[in-house]
Amino acid sequence: MNIEDYRNYCLSKKAVTEHFPFDEDTLVFKVLGKMFALSSLRGWEAGTPSVNLKCDPDYALELRGEYEAIFPGFHMSKKHWNTVNLHSNELQPNFIKELIDHSYNMVVRGMPKKLQAQLND
Repeated sequence: MNIEDYRNYCLSKKAVTEHFPFDEDTLVFKVLGKMFALSSLRGWEAGTPSVNLKCDPDYALELRGEYEAIFPGFHMSKKHWNTVNLHSNELQPNFIKELIDHSYNMVVRGMPKKLQAQLND
């Protein structure tokens, strides 16, 4: 997966916007103002792309145990976030999309019902 595919996939999801809230390097994707994916542009440029994605705590541990390319979220809550190395051939693009979907859905499920309803309009 390249950065264009990553960006386009994230933006294809309902109510997603992109931001640079921390600095000019960290690209953040939010659904209705809540972060679900972030990545360093410098990492992509250096050939070591990675993405931080929200994850169910039990599933996060399972993924970390199964894949060397997935580890506790860098600069994030280690319980709720994973860092996914995309330069590894270990993870297929469709699986990475599933992880992005999981992160998006985790954030949506944590929103108040009123916000969730906006996604169904």
